[in-house]
Amino acid sequence: NLIINGAMQVAQRGTSSTTNGYGSVDRFRVFYNGNDEAPTHAQADVASGTTPYTLGFRKSYKITNGNQTSGAGAADVSNILTTIEAQDVANSGWNYTSASSFITLSFWVKSSVAQNFYGYVLSADGTEQRYAYETGSLSADTWTKITKTIPGNSNIQIDNNNGGGLEINIIPFRGTNSTDSGVSLNVWAAHSSSARTPDSTSTWFTTNDATFEITGVQLEVSDHATDFEHRSFAQELALCQRYYFLFCEGTNKEINVAWYFNNTHISFFIRYPTTMRAAPTLTVASGTNYYIIYRNNGNNQFGNFASEFISTEQMSCFTSSGVSGTAGQAGILRTNNSASKVEVSAEL
Repeated sequence: NLIINGAMQVAQRGTSSTTNGYGSVDRFRVFYNGNDEAPTHAQADVASGTTPYTLGFRKSYKITNGNQTSGAGAADVSNILTTIEAQDVANSGWNYTSASSFITLSFWVKSSVAQNFYGYVLSADGTEQRYAYETGSLSADTWTKITKTIPGNSNIQIDNNNGGGLEINIIPFRGTNSTDSGVSLNVWAAHSSSARTPDSTSTWFTTNDATFEITGVQLEVSDHATDFEHRSFAQELALCQRYYFLFCEGTNKEINVAWYFNNTHISFFIRYPTTMRAAPTLTVASGTNYYIIYRNNGNNQFGNFASEFISTEQMSCFTSSGVSGTAGQAGILRTNNSASKVEVSAEL
């Protein structure tokens, strides 16, 4: 299975968000545009007694539509996607340039509105190629398994590197700026940002607070779908941390030993739990006295810090704002506010 976190177990950033992009379930994100009210994406519970529940799924990725009072505009979008690292596709065993070699995408989906939905698979290297598909008509509030077997194509290029290789899109709605009634389903074609899929039915999007859920997302090198490859939470978390990890959040969380390079500058390291996809970006929640260093029977409190030297294994960090000590002194660096938060990201 080339999909990471397809059972939606891991949600390091939080269980609910209106952020455009990543914000809740790891490795899955929402792209939205032109909405009157932002959709909410969340890690939700799969109800007992449903088929996905009996198959071992306990969590889903749930999109709740905002109130779209102005209707479905041409530029409006609510799009779920996940991106697979190129080298994982290149080394998967799929002969992606051969029409007789196949991958199979499968997932469970539930919509509160009965209608047909579209999606597409996108190859990101070279001249982008797009394979559009449909779910078929879904019954309202009913889990349905979708299976799409996809052949290779001579125009596909997948580079053996750490960039994006395949992008899987599952689309509650896209306006006509990015769709076209002439798009053919179940064939590869050169990608066009103005013709990704056939035109979307707008019923879901114009239904205020409509919901759309997926779970059990799997992409495998096969000409048919096999049973979902359930991984342990620990396995999924480790795979997710290649792309993002929440280093610490809240009060009194130890960051590391820090030392005074000079009397107004402290330095320290952050080590990652696994080698990251690329040199990552540090995001630090900042505010008055959010962080504290205890040293020499005293302390300094400060509001922020920054990265300095970054690799795929660790980064060095520093602050020279609001600290005062003696060069060579060392101490323990901790968070000092319930809103303190340190994140490291190398997402695709």
